[in-house]
Amino acid sequence: MAEVEVTRAGAVQTIVLNRPEKLNAFTRAVHDGLREALREARDPEVRAVVLTGAGRGFSAGQDLGEFGEMPDVGAGLRATYHPNVLAIRALEKPVIAAVNGVCAGAGLSLACACDVRLAADAAFFVPGFVGIGLVPDSGGTYFVHRLLGAARAFEWMTSNRRLTAAEAHAWGLVSEVVEADAFAGRVAEYAAAVAAGPTRAIGMTKRLFDHADTATLEEQLELEAQLQAAAAQGEDFREGVAAFGEKRAPEFRGR
Repeated sequence: MAEVEVTRAGAVQTIVLNRPEKLNAFTRAVHDGLREALREARDPEVRAVVLTGAGRGFSAGQDLGEFGEMPDVGAGLRATYHPNVLAIRALEKPVIAAVNGVCAGAGLSLACACDVRLAADAAFFVPGFVGIGLVPDSGGTYFVHRLLGAARAFEWMTSNRRLTAAEAHAWGLVSEVVEADAFAGRVAEYAAAVAAGPTRAIGMTKRLFDHADTATLEEQLELEAQLQAAAAQGEDFREGVAAFGEKRAPEFRGR
């Protein structure tokens, strides 16, 4: 049984963390499988990616049994988590975290590295790190800070409070909460809809928002101008304008 499973339906690639008996806790093998899956997701025919977990959890975070075997924790993070977080951000297409259950520790960090989070109503979110005397890692401080704001992020990450799906939605951590029985169908519907969008423009929008975190206004205006010029040369722009003029839905091809 592969510890990371990859399937494709149309233009949507689904990546499943597949250690359900361990709530999809991360091991080096999981990281290796995820790295390969994200490499496959670079295929231009893939226009949206769904990341989820098998069984009752999205991911409970690091497998502590393997964690104890790391002689240098910092080096371990650089070799495993960091490349996969950076790969998610480097994909110029939407990455959707489908949070089906427990989402804790580094699993929370990974979900927050994605572009959109959808949650089943039974899902819950736990910072995890402070509960065992550690600091948030794998981008947790970077992404949670940006999603929730500094004060709320600090309070939550240092309290280790368990957050329900409904609370996560109210805070803006997730975009939508769906009843468990309807969750898989809603994720598939959402992913198919964004995969049918102007993928190149969506990818450039993702790049712009990442750049905006540290840019000056002048720098951001300049990058907007550069990427808008590139988008205006694309097939999707021509199709969008034609569809608007003909009063029909556009048929984007991601080019």
